[in-house]
Amino acid sequence: MMFGQRLACLFFLMFMFMNCTQASTHYNFVVKEAPYTRLCSTKNILTINGKFPGPTIRVHKGDTIYVRVHNKGNHNITIHWHGVKQPRNPWSDGPEYITQCPIQPGETFNQKIIFSNEEGTLWWHAHSDWLRATVHGAIEIFPKKGTTFPFPKPHKQIPIILGEWWKKDILEVLEEFVVSGGQPNVSDAFTINGQPGDFYNCSKPGTFKLVVEQNKRYLLRIINAAMNEILFFSIAQHNLTVVGIDGSYTKPLTTNFITISPGQTIDALLQTAMSPPNRNNRQYYMAARAYSTGVNVTFDNTTTTAILQYKILNDTVNDDVACRLTGQPLFPYYDLPYYNDTNSALNFVTSLRSLANQDHPINVPIEINKHIFSTISINTFPCPNGYNVNDTCQGPNGTRLAASMNNISFVFPNKIDVLEAYYFHINGIVRANFPIFPPLLFNFTGDFLPLALQTPMNGTRVRVLEYGSNVELVFQGTNLVAGIDHPMHLHGFSFYVVGYGLGNFDPKRDELGYNLVDPPLQNTVMVPKNGWATIRFAATNPGVWFMHCHLERHLTWGMDTVFIVKNGKYKQAQLLPPPPDMPPC
Repeated sequence: MMFGQRLACLFFLMFMFMNCTQASTHYNFVVKEAPYTRLCSTKNILTINGKFPGPTIRVHKGDTIYVRVHNKGNHNITIHWHGVKQPRNPWSDGPEYITQCPIQPGETFNQKIIFSNEEGTLWWHAHSDWLRATVHGAIEIFPKKGTTFPFPKPHKQIPIILGEWWKKDILEVLEEFVVSGGQPNVSDAFTINGQPGDFYNCSKPGTFKLVVEQNKRYLLRIINAAMNEILFFSIAQHNLTVVGIDGSYTKPLTTNFITISPGQTIDALLQTAMSPPNRNNRQYYMAARAYSTGVNVTFDNTTTTAILQYKILNDTVNDDVACRLTGQPLFPYYDLPYYNDTNSALNFVTSLRSLANQDHPINVPIEINKHIFSTISINTFPCPNGYNVNDTCQGPNGTRLAASMNNISFVFPNKIDVLEAYYFHINGIVRANFPIFPPLLFNFTGDFLPLALQTPMNGTRVRVLEYGSNVELVFQGTNLVAGIDHPMHLHGFSFYVVGYGLGNFDPKRDELGYNLVDPPLQNTVMVPKNGWATIRFAATNPGVWFMHCHLERHLTWGMDTVFIVKNGKYKQAQLLPPPPDMPPC
């Protein structure tokens, strides 16, 4: 009897331990509206658990977590785990009508999130319509248990989420944009951790403030969650040491500013001074503003700020009094580049290098057996018959703006998602003939291009890749309609950025300059205006993976495609079966 009681007690303790262990890997995301006041007005926004920005997910390298997404909002939604490769598991990747149909109001989807070799900072966000404007949050990936950072341990770690805010409801902004055929209304403010900062009306009391101690090291986990703008970011009288990008470590790069595209994440160390750099001032602005190079392209030209404030040890003056005593925080006037400073933007992104050491090795594909060359262009469609030119064709010369890759403007399916069609062999949803080379050859970056080149073809075109293929993909920007930088993002993979350049890509010349020794490992690459970028990756993640420009307006216009990676020979190289609660279409 005593043995039976002990056995029962042991089973009970095991059950409790398992439940505690499981509880630590489960998150509950409730999608719901909540009122938020910014820029002197209040509106309801869609949130996760009522928070803006949303809750931070914290994991260790190689963990698997489960997120229960319950939609209590009024709109369909999906959630994407940006930069998480999800090996063999595109079912939880999230892009609407690519890997799933949306979670409808009142419904729930249990998502399994599989982390692999990511380490550093990533993020999650809505991937349906433009809901990610307010539905997003940080993912902090710590080193595997028993290991540590490849840099001195920081005193504290702080997410710095850069975003955009519209006074209007974001779905109204989207609807007006789509109906007009022109450019979207620009945001009314940029934000840092959800707050516009001191330079906007009715915003100063809420400005995000980071209180730091002297002579301490802080890890800033910087995320660009903005919808439509690449951003410059700087801190007055302080340097940053970049140690990671897109969930992968880099060689330390000390800089007085960073360039960060929508979708990208940067880990940067901030070393505070032995005493404040300016003894008469304890406060320093963190500031972010747009980098935008497109001619006649509207953009938000405002500046968001947060405050870095030194806490003086053994000082009896409280923070509020210190603020009044020290006056206006110092601004990074000489460090924050101007909005069209292409040299600064490119110098930063081309200076990044993978850590590439024994503990964090890299594996750049050398023998390439799949070459893809893709133009990325802004385009126009003629105004359809019956449309009112003034209301619905506000693009150049009475057209409707569009975008394309290799002259294909992507069309989303709306009755079934691409992954389901692929897995269950449903015909008629996609065409597996996305071109691997531009169908039209011309001087891609020329100043005067024939108007006939501006009109693309529509289609749901995908490219099928054999498992294990070593892929080289050259993105070539064009000057059609308006040349501009494009942050291109690939789901399901990180890739090595082996080269950048301005002008037209020349394989004989430009391949000689590839960095195959320590290229940065990223999931989003900024292709420069009227220039090119080359990435390489091994297609060893079977499934359906979305690729698109992370400027939301370009995604909506059609600068997208899909890679389908076929199953490999062995079980561990094959797509997992769908979960039982996939949202229905």
